[in-house]
Amino acid sequence: MSLFKNGIPFLVALLVVCGVTAVQGVWTERWSDRNIAGELAARSKVLVEKFPTRAGAWSVDANLEADQKALDRAGAVSHISKLYENRDTGMKIAVFVVCATPHAASGHTPDRCYPGAGFEIAETEHRETIALNDGREAEVFVGTFRKTGQLLRIYWSYGVDDRWVAPQLARIELAGSSSVYKLYVILDQTGMSAAKAGEVCNGFLAELLPAFSEALKNEGPSAEPVAQSRAGS
Repeated sequence: MSLFKNGIPFLVALLVVCGVTAVQGVWTERWSDRNIAGELAARSKVLVEKFPTRAGAWSVDANLEADQKALDRAGAVSHISKLYENRDTGMKIAVFVVCATPHAASGHTPDRCYPGAGFEIAETEHRETIALNDGREAEVFVGTFRKTGQLLRIYWSYGVDDRWVAPQLARIELAGSSSVYKLYVILDQTGMSAAKAGEVCNGFLAELLPAFSEALKNEGPSAEPVAQSRAGS
């Protein structure tokens, strides 16, 4: 698990810079009759204060650092960066979530950013549907990336309007929403079969996303719950 000792700060910076773009120019493009700044602030507060620290056998092992200047330049209104560990298996998964407008959040994705950082695409991005432990489903994109003997499995998805979705044209398909959560889940798959890595990540998300949904429901009307229903491409 050398990745999580030496590579996480690099990954945090990469994901933040690649995952969102500047917000300021977006607020005047759509939803002119809505208080976008206020809605973003409310959703951001929930992310920072309510994102689960425990989900099933998983709990936060460390809070990961990110450069605030880089976050500001990237347009992330808020973010969380955490490393989770499974108490039964010792497996570790890194989780990054940003809150931003759809336009900002959809700027770049790992399949675009990681090759530019020297990673080779080992498994091309594809969409999967994950069965959650609350009986609903989540859509995610999945891809694997290889560099210097390491193999990373990365999941990414958008949380909006009671759904976790993986739209091909996120900037267009999510344009009617004031804000979204963009989620990244990273597992060091080095030395692990694809089937096993998928099982670990799917099981983790099956626990984590319903826990976040429950936290959001308890916040009332100021925060739209992010649970799940299946979305089209």
